[in-house]
Amino acid sequence: MNLILLDSAETAPRWPPDDARAVHVRTVLRMGEGDAFFVGVVNGPRGKATILWDDADGMALQIAWEESAPPAVPIRLLVGLPRPQTARRVLFEAAVFGVPELHFFQSERGEPSYASSTLWKTDEWRRHLRQGAEQAFATTIPAVVHHASLKEALANLNVPNGWATVALDVYEHTAPLAKTLGEGLGAVLALGSERGWSPAERDSLRAAGYTLAGLGERVMKTETACVAAMAVTLAKVF
Repeated sequence: MNLILLDSAETAPRWPPDDARAVHVRTVLRMGEGDAFFVGVVNGPRGKATILWDDADGMALQIAWEESAPPAVPIRLLVGLPRPQTARRVLFEAAVFGVPELHFFQSERGEPSYASSTLWKTDEWRRHLRQGAEQAFATTIPAVVHHASLKEALANLNVPNGWATVALDVYEHTAPLAKTLGEGLGAVLALGSERGWSPAERDSLRAAGYTLAGLGERVMKTETACVAAMAVTLAKVF
């Protein structure tokens, strides 16, 4: 990991000797007294932590915090709830990119049992978000919201003024994603389930003002489409 996330902005934390973070610094980063590494507060600032000492009583740190937090990117993801192994990758990559909101919905062609996976019934999903942020040297942890249907998600998702609303569709897209985005301020990117959109879902998207856009003619996995769509969007808004 490129940054270790903390839950609060302490200036002089002390970790027990068997704390997972202390073990990582000691055994993976191979750092000791006097060495420094980067830390961050969840959805807060980053800082540089210097190891004051590391002994049988634990690891003591001194942290110099930056004045401001890294900004979140102007993207919100709306994704048909995929199988757990795919959802794990989507959670990780969304956090890597710095997406502030990630909305999952039960799609008409999706499998309802995915919602009862241990991924969602435990704190496992939070761990994937933290790992993504730590990998990206960032602190933004996406808020994750679950919706019972696409219609519910469209009704409750707040779209900022000036943002594009786009649904990725390999079969019925009317324009490439890059041209659909223009030079907008940000975008809501909707991706269907692993079996694609149903006709009723396409109608709901069009009625809500979403444009069906494409990433080419190849059928991608959900996690691949998410990464590609986020990358294209960031290229247009930055």
